[in-house]
This record gives sequence, structure tokens and C-alpha cells, in this order.
Amino acid sequence: MSSEQTPSQTVGPYFAYTLTPKQYGYNFTSIADPQMVDEKIQGERIRITGQVLDGEGAPVSDAMIEIWQVDAAGRYPDASRQDGFTGFGRVGTGTDTHNRFWFDTIKPGATPDGQAPHLNVMVFMRGLLSHLYTRIYFSDEDALNTSDPVLENVDETRRQTLVAEREETPAGTVYHFDIHMQGASETVFFDV
Repeated sequence: MSSEQTPSQTVGPYFAYTLTPKQYGYNFTSIADPQMVDEKIQGERIRITGQVLDGEGAPVSDAMIEIWQVDAAGRYPDASRQDGFTGFGRVGTGTDTHNRFWFDTIKPGATPDGQAPHLNVMVFMRGLLSHLYTRIYFSDEDALNTSDPVLENVDETRRQTLVAEREETPAGTVYHFDIHMQGASETVFFDV
């Protein structure tokens, strides 16, 4: 057994030059970035934006967010896809002056097993020895959200911490979702 610490055993962060190098100006290849769609991908174009906020409500400057999602038809991508949609995006908060994250993607569909449209989210940041899992649901999907089997298991008073608010802007549809690490508005995190 090695006596060296792995990245998940330290408070990091290593994100800038290992997992999101292009975003931070490093000349390394990234396997994912926040631009998840191009003209070949079918579905409603949306932007997800927000901040990771610490226990005092201050934006975290060195967090990294990953999302996984289904396509507009509710299917997870696989190797047989011809349009290039991977359903996977990754971005750090350190290059934006307000420490925001953003993803340009398509709005996911409901899954065949009855889950409402959602994004699966992983949060990495300093002080976390292991990443956290959460979800983003959509404010304009009330009927489907009500019957989502995962959301049904979340305390009713806390469900709103998983819902992104829709806004129509001149640039298109934007969903705003802040991730609160602690405090009265703490985002629901899942034990996966």
C-alpha cells in the first residue's frame, strides 16, 4: 500500500490543471467541458448557471461541477450515438469573475422509469475529502417533479433546493441553480 495521498485524500484542489485544463488556459486535452451541444444535437437548448456557495453564502472560487444527463428523449448516451452527444460536462468556478459555473446543453427528457427531467451533479471542492452528489430538477416540470421517485424521497421542505428556476433571456432559456454547501438553504446531497 502506498504512503502517498491520493487527490481524494487531500483538500486539493487539482482541478485547474488536471480536469479542466482548457478552461484555465493549460495546453492539455480535456475530456469534457461546459459546452455540451452543437448543431447536430436534437432538443431544446438551455444554459444552466449558478454558484457554489459556502456556509457563509460566499461564492467558492475553486469548485468543479460535473453533470451527467439523458438526451431529450430520456435516453443516456452510449457508444452507438452518431450525433456526438455524450451527456457529460465539466467546469470549474475559478475563471469567472463571480465564480459561477455554466453549462450549455439540451433540456433532458423524462426517463422511461418515470424520473422527471433532471441532471445528475457531482461537486468537487477544497475541504471535501470525497465529492458530493446532487440533482438539478426544472421549475417548469411541476407535474413530473411531483411523481419523480427520487424527489418523492426528499423531505418536502427541502425539495426546492434541487429545483433550478427558468428564465427567458434574449440569449435563450437559462436555468439558475445555486449549490449551497451548508446553512439554512443547504442543497440536498445524496448518499450514493
